[in-house]
Amino acid sequence: MPEQHENAPELPCSIVTELRSGMKVCLRPIHPSDQGKIERGIMELSDRSRYLRFFSSFKIAPASVVEKLSAVDGINHIAWGVVNLDADDHPPIAAAHAIRSTDDPARGEFAIAVLDEYQSKGVSRVLIAALFSNCLEQGLSKLDIAVLRENRKAAGLIAAMGAEMTISQDAIAYYSLDLQSALDALRAMEKPKGLRNIWVAFDG
Repeated sequence: MPEQHENAPELPCSIVTELRSGMKVCLRPIHPSDQGKIERGIMELSDRSRYLRFFSSFKIAPASVVEKLSAVDGINHIAWGVVNLDADDHPPIAAAHAIRSTDDPARGEFAIAVLDEYQSKGVSRVLIAALFSNCLEQGLSKLDIAVLRENRKAAGLIAAMGAEMTISQDAIAYYSLDLQSALDALRAMEKPKGLRNIWVAFDG
């Protein structure tokens, strides 16, 4: 676990869990020192996945995007990442962010990205469970999510957690998600089994 920002609250220890495929992963809070990993992760996404995540076809991650995603303080910008423990170099494979609204401190903006080869393996669910649990601890109760309407997989996942569409404009659908309801929905899911370790870490 990286050194915490001096003003950040104490965060849970890194969480080791196992996906339904048997792959072992470690989830941990992201720190500003992870900026290089964030930049590399963005570029390791396929063009399609990068477009679905950022609504842009850029080939090189703009400095402004990398700086925004690495400006994590554990309070107003909460972010978690996942690394693959089964690979020798323990590469980062996913990241999720929640950025608090300046207008409503109980609301935030959510986004997630998983490298292509690790998609549909349960990574998103364990990562979301950790991030949302941390968000609730920090007083965030609702998250706003923008999803390209063609991204049916993402829309299906957040709908399964109770997200409600608030507006659909051009190619983008906007959703509102209650975090407690989302966590209740995740707890009711039998898969992936790795979710159990998330609950243990946060429930104490």
